[in-house]
Amino acid sequence: MAMSMAITTMQAPLKAAQVVLIVDDIPDNLALLHTTLDQAGYTVLVATDGYSAIERASNFMPDAILLDAMMPGINGFDTCKLLKENPLTQHIPIIFMTGLTESEHVVQGFQSGGVDYVTKPLQHDEVLARLSTHIRNSRLVNQREQMINAAGIAMLALNSNGQLIWQTPLAMQLLQENIEQIDSFYLKVSDWFRQNQSSSEQHQIVPAAPLLISGIRQNLSLTRLADTGQTATGLSSHLVMLQTQEAIPSAEVLMQCCAITRREAEVLYWVALGKTNRDIGEILELSPRTVNKHLEHIFSKLSVETRTAAVASALARARNSH
Repeated sequence: MAMSMAITTMQAPLKAAQVVLIVDDIPDNLALLHTTLDQAGYTVLVATDGYSAIERASNFMPDAILLDAMMPGINGFDTCKLLKENPLTQHIPIIFMTGLTESEHVVQGFQSGGVDYVTKPLQHDEVLARLSTHIRNSRLVNQREQMINAAGIAMLALNSNGQLIWQTPLAMQLLQENIEQIDSFYLKVSDWFRQNQSSSEQHQIVPAAPLLISGIRQNLSLTRLADTGQTATGLSSHLVMLQTQEAIPSAEVLMQCCAITRREAEVLYWVALGKTNRDIGEILELSPRTVNKHLEHIFSKLSVETRTAAVASALARARNSH
């Protein structure tokens, strides 16, 4: 009796009238699964092809989608990709229903944006348990995003390719006002992630330095707060805080307020803009080794040990010199 009660509790929806969209081209499958979900307390929508599924998902915003992988016309994998590309539906958890158990098909389901899969013939208790879990997880994520939005924080969630998963309204505003080439911005973020990953693999236990981006009206500073696990496509996801950064003083100002040479000031200027040693070498026509030597001199003169500390010290000295 106790075991039965535990199973019933696990399978029950979190609250009444949660909406699930079933997508399958076989009417018998739809009817049987519809009955199971209806008896479990869900409100059920149905679609028999990918395009009608996209339309219903956009119009009714279900809490989850059960999606057949193999359908005539547009298959389930491509349907899932289109749903994930649409900002209105990209947050909806999608569970694949498939008779394909080969690993490449399972991987394809995750790569297209699915969060889980169940194999046919369906075990309805398993379907109900997985639905309940993914709807609960999705709601927790949505609640977290709403809390961040309400706090007025500029926050981005990005995958390790620098692709946007979600953003707060303030982050969207800052990017729209300050970033002219948004694709170039995300490429820089992706490079930043890769550099930090390389440091981690080399066992360098150092916090990731902020990424500084020169903007149209204000410079922006990106601080990586946390890695939040993996996305549905298997890529790591990262939580990043976006802040405005005071304008970087010119090399002439840095030279005067920091008591460094002109070349050191030029190097420090580009460091403040988030450039790597290789980037700075190409800009100033110096070897990376020479750039590193200039940095060592800068660190010594400013009594600091890191690039981030050098920039912070230089900005403070520039402010105090006015």
